[in-house]
Amino acid sequence: MFFGAILALTLCNASDIIRKDGSRVILMKNPTWQSELWGLWETLRFEPFVILLFPMFFSSNWFYVYQQNSVNGAYFNTRTKALNGLLYWLAQILAAALWGWLLDLERFRRTTRAKAAWAALFVLTFAIWGGGYAFEKTYTRETVSPDSGFVPGDWTDSGYAGPMFLYIFYGFYDAAWQATVYWFMGALSNSGRRSANYVGFYKGIQSVGAAVVNNLDARKISYRSEFISNWTLLSISLVVAAPVILLKIRDHVSTEDDLKGTDETLADVLPSGHPEKQPERGSV
Repeated sequence: MFFGAILALTLCNASDIIRKDGSRVILMKNPTWQSELWGLWETLRFEPFVILLFPMFFSSNWFYVYQQNSVNGAYFNTRTKALNGLLYWLAQILAAALWGWLLDLERFRRTTRAKAAWAALFVLTFAIWGGGYAFEKTYTRETVSPDSGFVPGDWTDSGYAGPMFLYIFYGFYDAAWQATVYWFMGALSNSGRRSANYVGFYKGIQSVGAAVVNNLDARKISYRSEFISNWTLLSISLVVAAPVILLKIRDHVSTEDDLKGTDETLADVLPSGHPEKQPERGSV
């Protein structure tokens, strides 16, 4: 985290970024807190389809409580929890790099990548969480209670390999989900301004979901209920988001569309001679 914070200080200002074609990142030149709130409202007003992504936003941190409290925290002893945690986050790091690379393969059209990413997430949701259900059936909140005489699992146990790989794949799935949601938002627009509005909704709704599921866990609902809520939310949110992924993501978004809702013009973001800056044939 320390080195990450230091690296963040070296980031270039978005206003100084120039793409290969000479265009600049679309931003709000004179943002205020009022303009930012208004931007969120305009997003809902003029792009109501983004609401279909809200279930994916809501469930994006929902599974942390089940995975970390109800699986790792409940079933294993301290040293094995530490090992599982290490493997989980290593899997997430590797998955984020791999998934991001796959999503950005320029040899495939953006629309093709969007559909493939959605399909891959759908398959992973049922494959990984299906395996999770097989493990979840082996214990309950009551059977792993300290009062029940339960002996926590250890990495030396003969049956540890299965749960270990399950937990690794949980970490992989987490990174794949987050990376895909961010990519979907980025694919809907090339505008930094509009993407910021999408991400504002994403992080806010994500936090609401995390608060709700932590409250449910504090109320000691059954592990089965927690698991079902995860699998159901993730599956349904993908189905709800499908129309956006299939119909709204395009291979090309015009700069004029991206400039809507900002205080910038074509002259601000496109270099002279850019194809989108040329007057239409026959115009004066």
